[in-house]
Amino acid sequence: MRLPTRLATGLPTGLVIRLATGLAPRLAVGLAMGFLVDASSYAQELTPRVYWPAPKGTKVVSLAYQYTTGDILTDPSLPVVGVDSRLSLGQFTYQQMFSLAGRTATAQLSLPYTWGTTAGEIFGEAQRRDLSGWADVTARLSVNLLGAPTMDRAAFQELRAEPRPILGVSLGLVAPTGDYEPDRLINVGSNRWAIKPALGFVYPLRRKWLAELELGVWFFGDNDEFLGRTREQNPVASGQFHLIKRVRPGFWFSLDLTYYYGGRTTVGGVLRADLQRNSRAGGTLVFPFRRHHAIKASFSTGTVTTSGGDYEMLSLVYLYAWN
Repeated sequence: MRLPTRLATGLPTGLVIRLATGLAPRLAVGLAMGFLVDASSYAQELTPRVYWPAPKGTKVVSLAYQYTTGDILTDPSLPVVGVDSRLSLGQFTYQQMFSLAGRTATAQLSLPYTWGTTAGEIFGEAQRRDLSGWADVTARLSVNLLGAPTMDRAAFQELRAEPRPILGVSLGLVAPTGDYEPDRLINVGSNRWAIKPALGFVYPLRRKWLAELELGVWFFGDNDEFLGRTREQNPVASGQFHLIKRVRPGFWFSLDLTYYYGGRTTVGGVLRADLQRNSRAGGTLVFPFRRHHAIKASFSTGTVTTSGGDYEMLSLVYLYAWN
């Protein structure tokens, strides 16, 4: 169903629903540095083992399915009672480890496709939109600065047997390649660039227990085709903490927490009261089978939500790795 572009009050319906939902799914997975991200905000990442290295030349391909459902609360001044989204996402990801100035580095590229339904109530009238299409392409480059020089298999086995502190940096990128129609109220693509520089630290608590911390900031380009207006967004600072238990080679699980702050938007020159001060919690499990294969499962839910998406996310991923 195509919703009307304006309501009787003069508020663009698209502005109301788009701000309430934010449908630019973004998702990526990998055997050494897997992560899953929901549509509603790039800052809501829960990405364990991003900075844990692998031998030079390791390659990983993965096929992922993600299901997201939830009621998204919006600015109380908007005429929206509540929004319920049920979104699915499938994604192909390629990842490769290589040497950069003698340090372990990882490059990753993800191609997502999403489909689902978003429904909401505006002025007592139920509205619904079914959507499907290609979402924005995502890429990521990470480099371990300390504790993880370029490794062959033997050196990696030594690190796994006696883990040491690791310091790394990364740069995430979201390109505006997803399906986007300027006159549509809800879109799959975001129609803007986004980048995230981040600093990560891995500290071995015990031989098989790791603590991982990441601090980063998302910076967003403008969407100049937001229902005839320009939509801008302030940076979003985010922090992640992961407690990781390594069971055996390739088999691990983690408890994941994230907190993010910022992201107020300006639409048509009007600054909105949508500051985000949100947190999420979840868990991740990776189980290998045979020699090169693994299955990854992940779940997360909102713990504190002041603005933006409050939802639950479940994902399943098949991974194949080789060197």
